[in-house]
Amino acid sequence: MKKIILYIDMDGVIADYEQSFKQAKTDIPENAYPQSAYGFFASLKPISGSIESVNELRNDPRFDVHILTAPSVKNPMCYLEKRVWIEKYFDLEFCDNLIIAKNKSLLLGDILIDDNSHGRGQDKFNGKLIVFGGEEFPNWLAIMKRLVSISFDSPTFS
Repeated sequence: MKKIILYIDMDGVIADYEQSFKQAKTDIPENAYPQSAYGFFASLKPISGSIESVNELRNDPRFDVHILTAPSVKNPMCYLEKRVWIEKYFDLEFCDNLIIAKNKSLLLGDILIDDNSHGRGQDKFNGKLIVFGGEEFPNWLAIMKRLVSISFDSPTFS
């Protein structure tokens, strides 16, 4: 059976970018780009329920799970730090499933979970876009409820 290709954004979906950004702006208000600081991405905390949910999806035979994240070009270390973060909170094996791409519409897949509906090609993604943190999917519990109902034959949300 063909697996459902599932892409999961990192910042704002599994890693709490917003909280770290706000804290960095509080600590050093004059820093316009806190995400450009060394260690910013490596030190992000996980979003509640994200690690457990992603691991559950990784173990579900229906899904081929990948992390699809956009880089911060103001911080060249973010490429490395995102990779370090994945190993820290998941494992070395899952690092093979890390994809860093500015334009998410370039990848073929069935489902993309992202906290934004546009800006990095999400609106042109060829599969189904789930907007994390929105009204329909405010948290990982809501996403998991929907994903467990998907069948092998039809990765739809009707």
